[in-house]
Amino acid sequence: MKQTPLHTAHKNLNAKMGEFAGYDMPLYYDLGVLKEHEWVRENAGLFDVSHMGQVMIKGAGTRALLEKLTPSSFEKLGVNRTKYTVLTNDEGGIIDDLMVTKTGEDDFHLVINAGCKDKDIAWIKSHLGAEQEFTYFEDWALIALQGPKSEAVMRDVLGIDLSDVPYMGLWFKDYTMFVSRLGYTGEDGFEISVPNENAEELWNKLLSDDRVKPIGLAARDSLRLEMGYCLYGHDIDATTSPLEADLGWVMRKDVKENAPQPTRKRVGIVLTDKGVAREGSEVLNMDGQKIGALTSGGFSPTLKQSIGQAYVPIEYAFEGTELWVDVRGRRIPARIAKMPFVKPKTKGSV
Repeated sequence: MKQTPLHTAHKNLNAKMGEFAGYDMPLYYDLGVLKEHEWVRENAGLFDVSHMGQVMIKGAGTRALLEKLTPSSFEKLGVNRTKYTVLTNDEGGIIDDLMVTKTGEDDFHLVINAGCKDKDIAWIKSHLGAEQEFTYFEDWALIALQGPKSEAVMRDVLGIDLSDVPYMGLWFKDYTMFVSRLGYTGEDGFEISVPNENAEELWNKLLSDDRVKPIGLAARDSLRLEMGYCLYGHDIDATTSPLEADLGWVMRKDVKENAPQPTRKRVGIVLTDKGVAREGSEVLNMDGQKIGALTSGGFSPTLKQSIGQAYVPIEYAFEGTELWVDVRGRRIPARIAKMPFVKPKTKGSV
């Protein structure tokens, strides 16, 4: 298995390791998954996300290229600002979801999913023009600091005042550290990109603060699930369109108007009785007919109940629709719920 530059640091912290997207990654540490989840919601959690891919495309026509590869518009995106979007194939299916940051007039930085790196890079390169330069930053690490105390930790530990950096904004220092105010937890926080050789020193420095604890991928998954965020390969893939995935808000007007209308839609589901439904659990209508299956599912530590995501036919895709979810042969009452399940606390959210 592949390893991130922080692999030794995780082992030193007694992390429970496991395979994810071909990498040996920390699943959880001594706190355990539940307490790690709660720590991020209340304090500041530190994640190793160096398995993600970091890519730069620059040169004349790069904005037009990105508007060909994604359904989004980047015309009004400001310099040092970030947008969430999806790469789509010729059939309109989702190749990957990603973050795109504009770093210059025709310079863009992309963060792509670990399990999709190879196919994403091949797809992008196959569309490059002679004017575009492509760089894959294999020797850079990515660390996420997430939680309500993250800004104070960055100021007190690293001496960096990020109070004026907006959500989805970028701050950088002498091209040796890039800090983006974003994450995949629904909390205020930052993703910090540094050269591999600086990663462990930064990791240990942030952990020296009592407000910071290391957090594994298991809690990262429950945190993103509470936000109703997609996990590629589960909630979205090459067979799902942005409209089906309820991601129509990333599409520019002309693309959205010409896209086929979906017959199914990604929705949030909440179990209204005891039980925990996992990915693959069948979703049934009130007559007991299967209408879908959970693409993600688990226990919400914040809500103290089971939540999940599923694709259901359009006629069922309304908040409050009552359903059954089959959990190991037991039908548990459920309903369709609005996502996010938990109110986000990103900077500027109300």
